[in-house]
Amino acid sequence: MKANQWMRPVKLLCVMLIAIPLLTGCWDRLEIEERAVVLGVSIDVVREGAEEEESEITHTQGSVPAPRTGLVKVGVQIALPGRIPLGPGEGGGSQGDSSKTVWVIDVVGHSIDDAFMNLQQQISSRLFFGHLRVIVVSEEVARKGLENVNDYFRRNSEVRRMAWMMISKGDALSLMKAAPKLERIPTLYLMSTLDEGIRMGKFPKDYIGIYWSNSSKKGQEGFLPFVERKQEQNVEVMGLAYFKGDRMVGTTKPLEIAGYLGIKGVNPAGYRVFINLEGTRETVMTYVTQRRSIIDIQIKDGRPYFKIGVNLEVNLEEKMNEALFVDNTEIIKAIERQQEQAGEKFYLNIIEKTQEKGSDIFGFGEQLRARRPGYWSSKIKTKENWQRLYKDAAFEVKVTVNVRRIGMKAR
Repeated sequence: MKANQWMRPVKLLCVMLIAIPLLTGCWDRLEIEERAVVLGVSIDVVREGAEEEESEITHTQGSVPAPRTGLVKVGVQIALPGRIPLGPGEGGGSQGDSSKTVWVIDVVGHSIDDAFMNLQQQISSRLFFGHLRVIVVSEEVARKGLENVNDYFRRNSEVRRMAWMMISKGDALSLMKAAPKLERIPTLYLMSTLDEGIRMGKFPKDYIGIYWSNSSKKGQEGFLPFVERKQEQNVEVMGLAYFKGDRMVGTTKPLEIAGYLGIKGVNPAGYRVFINLEGTRETVMTYVTQRRSIIDIQIKDGRPYFKIGVNLEVNLEEKMNEALFVDNTEIIKAIERQQEQAGEKFYLNIIEKTQEKGSDIFGFGEQLRARRPGYWSSKIKTKENWQRLYKDAAFEVKVTVNVRRIGMKAR
């Protein structure tokens, strides 16, 4: 009887202990209208006369002097509360008019953190980076180095690792002010351009978290999308901007993105190429649908030797001459042989281009480190040594092409 008398108070106490933590869920809430939601960030070099724009917020002359580093110009794209439409049928801004949905403002500072501090001094709401989607860095800044940029955003816990960082040909701020016709919000247009490129096989998956991870590896370098704003407010992906450490050292051409994807064996495939048939003036266009690659590593004469096998499945997309008949085996085999020869030269040219700069964006060093750990531990050891040795590594590429479809009209 006494045991039953104690059970009821104990049960009630347990329920209260469980419920109390749940009742405190909103004590630190912050309304979305009280936040300045940053959707995009641009980073540019500072032009002459910009020193006069800087306010003495993190330093002051005489007592707390500013660092002797150069200034950087940071632009942000902030969402306007209540103006961003929730669906295709929602109001809140006309199609292609980004000025009604976002606010673009730029400031200067001695570092990225200093620039954001100057910006916060001008905005009543607290800056919030939880919805940051795109960081655009100008080519000029990237060639000087992204050490400060990477350091700031990697330390910021609000920045998602699935955001995009890209390198802009020309001013990065112009991409923050672009007004594409297909999207009300410029940063979402930039993000969807790259996300759709992944789905269509036109660009590798390279979110900012992947870029940071590759840059931190001993046997690999990072790369980022290289983009340019066009006259009609659209954005063209011009290639890959590849790095050595945190410094951009070169760019590829748009088609050379397909070369990177082929060497890595990334699917789906999505690029088309012209193939000129040897000994004739006939030209066809083929469309690669699937890729497979195998990399074998050997040590010859004390240096790494990589044998790369790339298998491509292609469709015949177009023929440039109606007189060319592709309804027989000999023509199909000729197309395959010609694309194999062109492909081997194409892939080697891309590798040699990165070798000249010591930028192993393919991760050959990581494969060497995993498959030949003894050689790595005794001969290479560090990232800097691999950057030097990568220039002297030997490569052999073997391409196999299989034409699967020639279309409904062969004649």
